[in-house]
Amino acid sequence: MSLVCLTDYGFKSVETERRIIEAAGAELRTGQCKTPGDVLELARDADVILAQWAPLNAEVIAGLTRCRGIVRYGIGVDNIDLAAAKSRGIAVANIPDYCIDEVADHSVALALALVRQLVATDRRLRMGEWKITPPLPVPALRHMTFATAGFGRIARAVLQRAAVFGCRLAAYDPFVSKDAFVAAGVARLDPDALFAEADILSLHLPLTAETSHFVDYRRLAQMKSHAVLVNTARGGLVDTTALAQALAQGRPALAGLDVFEKEPLEMDHPLRGQPNALLTSHTAWFSNESVLELQRLAAEEVARCVRGEPFKNRVGL
Repeated sequence: MSLVCLTDYGFKSVETERRIIEAAGAELRTGQCKTPGDVLELARDADVILAQWAPLNAEVIAGLTRCRGIVRYGIGVDNIDLAAAKSRGIAVANIPDYCIDEVADHSVALALALVRQLVATDRRLRMGEWKITPPLPVPALRHMTFATAGFGRIARAVLQRAAVFGCRLAAYDPFVSKDAFVAAGVARLDPDALFAEADILSLHLPLTAETSHFVDYRRLAQMKSHAVLVNTARGGLVDTTALAQALAQGRPALAGLDVFEKEPLEMDHPLRGQPNALLTSHTAWFSNESVLELQRLAAEEVARCVRGEPFKNRVGL
């Protein structure tokens, strides 16, 4: 019988996973691993590993004796050393087809709250100040360019929502054809034009060596003084120290972040002191339905591997 090891999870129950995995003919062993040593103690002899946040680094992967597949709960695979897995012939899968609407909704919610200055106006009102104009200038949404860095599933869902408000739509993605942009009615921009033209810029890129600190101080300086930056993708896309400094200097004017380079966000991080930053704690993915969908889809990927079938969503082909 195959052995599946679930290294860690933040769900109330994993009975859905157990039911699907056991029906595929495997035993499920669970843990709450925090360190590479924890993972190896639990899963050294696993045939398939299912992980949420536990580190599956080169040390762990070198110590696995018979693993043929790793499945990550979620879209990002930052906690898995893909090169090490590939060198051992271990296939890796993620779950990119869940929480599309939730993340798109959260991205647009952050953008709208910032553009309409809801938090700043609420804060001012509670302090006893009543004014019928917001603290900062407010361009009309119908005159704004809403742009995304990335043009995948979530980015397209974001732009579909932005279209309802009459925004001009634009995006940067070197891996998507010009024809796809034309078909969607979205302007195709290079990185310089993206930062210079966007009134609202929402990030939807994977985190790679090439995209790490995609938003740095130089790029921030290219943005309009009233621009809004939103990141619900991966924390490492943004140099958050540079962002805090740029916000203090008023370019861009506002930022909404759900993900950070290090999580939880440090208590002494300068972003916490920026009144023009709206911060949420990696909640964009969440709805009651998305949790159940994530668990089911991840378990189904594991079951495919147990049965000797290819992953539906293999990473790094």
